[in-house]
Amino acid sequence: MVKRSLQASLIGIEEAKRAFARKGWTQDNLAAEVNLKTRQPIWRFFSGRPVERHTFIEISLVLELNWREIAINPSAELLELEEYTQPSVVDIDTLVQQVRSQRFDKIQDQCGILQLLDISHPVAIDDIYIDVNILEEIESLQWLDISELQNLSPEEFDRFGLGKVDLKQIPGIRAVETYPKLRVLGKPGVGKTTFLQHLAIQCNQGAFVVNQVPIFITLINFAQESKVTNEFSLLKYIHQEFLTSGISDQSVIETLLNAGRVLLLLDGIDEVLNQQSNPVLSEIRRFSDKYHKNQFVATCRTADQRLRLRGFTDVEIAPFSSEKIRAFAEKWFVAFSKTNTQDGQAQSVEFIQKLDLPENWQFRQLVITPLFLHLACWVFHGQKKFPTKRTDFYKQGLDLLLGKWDEARGIERDDVYRGFLLPQKLKLLSHIAAATFEKSQYFFEQRTVEQYISDYIQNLTNVPMDAEELQIKSEAALKAIEAQHGLLAERARGIFSFSYLAFHEYFTARKIVASHNLQALEQALEGLVSHITEPHWREIFLLTATMLRSADSLVQLMKQQIDALVAQDPYLQEFLTWASQKSRTIPTQPKDATVRAFHLALSRTPHVAPHFALAASLDQGMFLDAALDNLLVECAVYGSQDFAHIYACGDALSVILGIVLDVGLYKSLQQLSDQIPNYYQSQERFELWWQTNYSAWAKQLSITIINYRNINHQWHFSPEQQQVLQRYYDANQLLLDCLHSNCEVTPAIIQEIEATLLLPIKELEDREWQ
Repeated sequence: MVKRSLQASLIGIEEAKRAFARKGWTQDNLAAEVNLKTRQPIWRFFSGRPVERHTFIEISLVLELNWREIAINPSAELLELEEYTQPSVVDIDTLVQQVRSQRFDKIQDQCGILQLLDISHPVAIDDIYIDVNILEEIESLQWLDISELQNLSPEEFDRFGLGKVDLKQIPGIRAVETYPKLRVLGKPGVGKTTFLQHLAIQCNQGAFVVNQVPIFITLINFAQESKVTNEFSLLKYIHQEFLTSGISDQSVIETLLNAGRVLLLLDGIDEVLNQQSNPVLSEIRRFSDKYHKNQFVATCRTADQRLRLRGFTDVEIAPFSSEKIRAFAEKWFVAFSKTNTQDGQAQSVEFIQKLDLPENWQFRQLVITPLFLHLACWVFHGQKKFPTKRTDFYKQGLDLLLGKWDEARGIERDDVYRGFLLPQKLKLLSHIAAATFEKSQYFFEQRTVEQYISDYIQNLTNVPMDAEELQIKSEAALKAIEAQHGLLAERARGIFSFSYLAFHEYFTARKIVASHNLQALEQALEGLVSHITEPHWREIFLLTATMLRSADSLVQLMKQQIDALVAQDPYLQEFLTWASQKSRTIPTQPKDATVRAFHLALSRTPHVAPHFALAASLDQGMFLDAALDNLLVECAVYGSQDFAHIYACGDALSVILGIVLDVGLYKSLQQLSDQIPNYYQSQERFELWWQTNYSAWAKQLSITIINYRNINHQWHFSPEQQQVLQRYYDANQLLLDCLHSNCEVTPAIIQEIEATLLLPIKELEDREWQ
């Protein structure tokens, strides 16, 4: 009879003690790793006393020792028994196929469908799944200095956040084929669970590792059931799973495991409650060590060291590329089309076309994960467009990340952050966002964000807290925000940012809007308008305008700040006065502000004025001014260097005469046109005229245009004035964009602002006295 206990030799004990010291554990730690209730067997092991055979073997495995080499004379019967229990290759192949056949329906039911948020019916995984790519380098484990990141532009921030900075991507299936033990990381909603389900279905249907048996385990369910029995055993849990498929013999499972014929898929390491986390992790480590021949794939949200698995390779799910977004959208709309495949495909094409529009770039930076892409498709499916107010879409997305996503999957959290109500979570994130954005920090060090959290927690409780306790709580809260919501992400070791720039901007705007009283709101708005000339604050203005119940105060403060930009420069005031006078000579359709904008642009940047956004439409008079100004540029600048340009100017002048309505201007321009000799009749005469008469002719043309159209004044701006004018123009454009952003503004205020855009200070003051 095979003896039931083993004991370590003196040499084996010394070897075991050295291995134990390398681990840096206590005996309690080792007992937990081996899933023992007490540490007495550990003491007996190191004392050279007999220990139950399976416990001796498992302690050896955890310490990475060969139990045969450290045990005192293991019986030949035990060694023979181990050899005897290994089935032949033919037998195991037959057994694998039998088990796969018996388990087929269970795996299809368990992993073959998805229950998408806000969709009332399940969807077949094959109808919606898109192959994921894997990043072999983990973003949060990079060593970077924060100075390398602080100067990134918003576009570069997005590229960094999307894993596009020199990070190699491989298909998800290849990663599983490459690494026998794999831990797949990723933020909430990137598709980790769906990836595991896809692997199970592919294996089940014979498209992937056909010689293995797929087993899918949701770890939170394993933890809850193990807590009831107080026994964390994956082997027993799998046995219970097999019973539902009519497989009652536990030896079948052990045979498959000993032969390395199992594909074990473990979903949601991070979702297990803290008090159950250690025994669950210990069991996974013990199980994967004992049955190391099998293939293991686990998922987890973060690269937290506490959740590491020895021998597992960490990889990260990559964001969707443009091609994958397009493929997902096509599958989504075909799956949910109420008519036919062609209509679904047509709607997906329309979705992508509108997504690619410049005004929807904020949506594009969010829909790189299946969760947000599903949300965008769902909204577009119902409305046939993207939300006019981006804040509504952001709010829906945040509701998912801050609660609904965990609730839908039955996940509880048990750390200090769990006690925060949703409004408190929003306030905390808004506090972090506003404080960092105000300092132009897209990236911030861990100690910085932990200090913001500490300040918030201290203010929230109003009870003095020990500094060390506060530090521990703030660190735990930061890790919870990263793991549970993915709203903050560790970009490199000790360096964090908001996972999406859109959410950093949204929370910053929310901090302004959520001011606790009118006086505080007024101060917050004044602080905001002080940034009106800073391009990276543009989105904050637009979001704030749409989130305010009334944006009257904001747009009025913006108008005052904009006018003050040029108020102290007499030359710029003269320039604005001229543009205002010019606008009153156009009696037709365009608004006065449109005409002023056009002539400001025309004087500063010839040729491009008709394309300026503020000057959105040209009437005949404005078109004539643009044509005449272009003519002067061609003749006075280029023509002075090459006589061939003069002939081109003559042709242009003939065309312009066709749109001139003023009799006096027409007559003067016709006389100037008649003075140009015909180049084809006499080239010599033309060249002589160019050399002797051109300068006087060009001067007379300029005088004529000034007299009749009041354009072509020689405005000479310094480089500083050019910069001020550009900031002034851009700020006015931003003000108009806010007014047209579906914000709540009184019609009379809109009318007053539009009527006074680009006016000099004196005219503004005169209007106040009227």
